[in-house]
Amino acid sequence: MSKATRDDLKSVERLIEALPSDKRLCLEALPSVAEQLNRKWLPNPGPQTAACVSLADELFFGGEAGGGKSDILMGLAVTAHRNALLLRRTNREAAKFIKRFAEMVGHRKGWSGQRSIFTLPGRSVEFGGCQLEDDKQKYKGDPHDLIGFDEIADFSESQYRFIIGWNRSADPNQRCRVIAAGNPPTRIEGRWVINYWGAWLDPTHPHPAKEGELRWYTTVDGEDREVDGPGPHLVGGEWVRARSRSFVRSQLVDNPDLAEGNYDAVLAALPTELRAAYRDGRFDLARPDEDWQTIPTAWIAAAQQRWRGDGHVGLAMTTMALDPAGGGRDTAELASRYGGWYAPLVSARGPETADASAMAGLVIRYRRDGCPVVVDVGGGYGGGVITRFADNGIAYQRFDGAARSQAAARGSGLKFANKRSEAWWRFREELDPDQDGGSRIALPPDDELKADLAAPRWTPGPRGIQLEAKEALRARLGRSPGKGDAVVMALSEGERAVRQSATSGRRPQVLLGYGYAKCR
Repeated sequence: MSKATRDDLKSVERLIEALPSDKRLCLEALPSVAEQLNRKWLPNPGPQTAACVSLADELFFGGEAGGGKSDILMGLAVTAHRNALLLRRTNREAAKFIKRFAEMVGHRKGWSGQRSIFTLPGRSVEFGGCQLEDDKQKYKGDPHDLIGFDEIADFSESQYRFIIGWNRSADPNQRCRVIAAGNPPTRIEGRWVINYWGAWLDPTHPHPAKEGELRWYTTVDGEDREVDGPGPHLVGGEWVRARSRSFVRSQLVDNPDLAEGNYDAVLAALPTELRAAYRDGRFDLARPDEDWQTIPTAWIAAAQQRWRGDGHVGLAMTTMALDPAGGGRDTAELASRYGGWYAPLVSARGPETADASAMAGLVIRYRRDGCPVVVDVGGGYGGGVITRFADNGIAYQRFDGAARSQAAARGSGLKFANKRSEAWWRFREELDPDQDGGSRIALPPDDELKADLAAPRWTPGPRGIQLEAKEALRARLGRSPGKGDAVVMALSEGERAVRQSATSGRRPQVLLGYGYAKCR
């Protein structure tokens, strides 16, 4: 809302207040005026109203801090929906949410602290946190016609996708929708938000959308696919309806409650990187690395910029690496390396990962030049795969991240707490642009791979460099960093696999190790 519009509204309010009491009572008795006066909440003109009237099944209302993002969730819960679920990432943040909601409705009547539910005439509003990854299970099977996420970038993608699966109502006349509110992500774990609403937020998107425009999506082979309308669409032999997404940008200037105060000055005083996210609402700027981040994001981005689709021409496949899965929704990742050039990763789930034979068949389908295959045996799924390889004369190398490491880091001489720490640190060393001759690693432009490689942190421990535990990493990302693990294994264990296969009597037809490729 512009300053002129706000001034006009205030002038109207002053005129109404100046009316004699009997005239005011007559005005308030008019049905249209009474309806507005009796409402618990009204959206501000501008983006907040645009977000309220958006027809999107999944709306992202985001951008600048102070744009009324939290209030829109609570306001719609008390004016347009019967059964709402409003979430913050932590329980402590959810408690602040509840306090603000009580201020909005003017009382705490109907509040059940045990169930975290406000029961109001004709509607209920549930509040909750989702602090741990598995906390999403608390909302399984409970239908809600409004599901609101406040500060969406704090949630994992898997939490979001799981919880919105119960966005429904038994009343055919009740509208159902999901609204995600938040600022631009300030950590790599929140990058998924930009990918999910990429048509609006990703400046490199091939088919950008206008603010407020509806786009339709369905799932094909486990991946989001944009389609040309609600459908139904034939997917996997079944007719399915697509869900719509949209984005409306929030701005501080459109929230008169804060715009006229000094909140803008508060945002202007933030550090540069936070100011870009919270004051300017910039989704297109890179975020600073986390403290103790193992691989600098800039090194990963540089490796992706070096990648060319024909970078493998003239090279044989050096090695492959498999991060296996156990069927179902788990994803197996397959990385293939030609010297320093990596092919786009192959992701598989469902029938292709149902058993060891299926995963071995996946590898054989993409394997070239008789190259050896590195298999992660730490999760229990890889043992059967290497048995199939042994039975069929396929050169392989086990990778057990928990095994002891005898190596040391270049330059510092620091030891490693385990094999996994060594593998990731070796990949860091090979991405280092300041090494002799620079880095020759070329990675495909894959946002999930970039997030995987930038996510792990390290600490100096009594046994040397200690990489963040995979369980902790999975909890932060909301998924397994399988793409990063596969790429790292293809390099760290790939050279050992090349050497062993060359002396085992099963020599590959052509093997170009990474060191050899750097000399070309």
